[in-house]
Amino acid sequence: MSEGRSCPLAYRYRPSDLCLDPRPVSEDVLYVVGGLYGNPYALDEIERMARAEEQQGRRVRLVFNGDFNWFNASDSLFREINSRVLEHTVSLGNVDYELATPNDGAGCGCAYPDFVDERVVARSNAMMERLQAVAGNHPDLQQRLRLLPRYRCLLLGGLKVLVLHGDPGSLAGWGLAHESFVAGNGHELTEWFRRTGADVIASTHTCLPVLWSGTVDGRSRTVVNNGSAGMGNLAQDPRGLITRIALTAPLHEPVAGFDSKGLSVSLLPVAYDLAAWLSRFDQLWPAGSAAADSYRDRISGGTSLTPGRVVFPPSV
Repeated sequence: MSEGRSCPLAYRYRPSDLCLDPRPVSEDVLYVVGGLYGNPYALDEIERMARAEEQQGRRVRLVFNGDFNWFNASDSLFREINSRVLEHTVSLGNVDYELATPNDGAGCGCAYPDFVDERVVARSNAMMERLQAVAGNHPDLQQRLRLLPRYRCLLLGGLKVLVLHGDPGSLAGWGLAHESFVAGNGHELTEWFRRTGADVIASTHTCLPVLWSGTVDGRSRTVVNNGSAGMGNLAQDPRGLITRIALTAPLHEPVAGFDSKGLSVSLLPVAYDLAAWLSRFDQLWPAGSAAADSYRDRISGGTSLTPGRVVFPPSV
């Protein structure tokens, strides 16, 4: 397979291994932040949201599940993003993995499926090449990235919350993508819940949000994919999204959410300073660059996805 479509062996893991050792958390709220993509203004807003919760007496843990790097292709912004993120609970995405431990032939490590246009794949590979050159100037940060796990299993309210980047088979898997839910992935999903023993699986990587609820072997289960924290996810909506998993309801209206066995699971919008980020983005990735061609329209205007199409099974 070509670069950007292949899945390195190092990305793969066994679903039965993922929640063998769940780690209890003392906080009341988890903010799972996937796909920050090097956006410092989104990170500012997420931290502000966490402080607002804490002012209400709720303890918040920020959990970054990969691809916190991507657009931050300058030495100063690369160091800022990684230094700030690494103060929290972190696991790797394919972008971060390829910055720390490049795999021959992996390209961006995205493992893009066939429905993604080859021009998108080529641009992502070019972006990775540029970002790897920047990362090479920061060997201390690369070393810290190498030490990160590929997934985490957390215990909140007595329930297992599996936090990963792609899907329970691979760091860059697309089995929890919006497209997979549209196509119908029920059998695969059932097997993953059986083999992991997780109550909630929180993913990202595939750039479009998903909130799924169902029953497997008599137990209520949930999948939540936040799409991207650092760029727009919905139609005519440039806000990012994060996953909130908590023992309490959110302070503000989520894009989508529901309660599952005592946990409140929701997708929260991240209303960061878009004008400031576009100005910074345009300096880093001017018109005609790989990132501008692939992402600028989405950053400024969101996607074609409406909120009602985020929830699965869809309401009748």
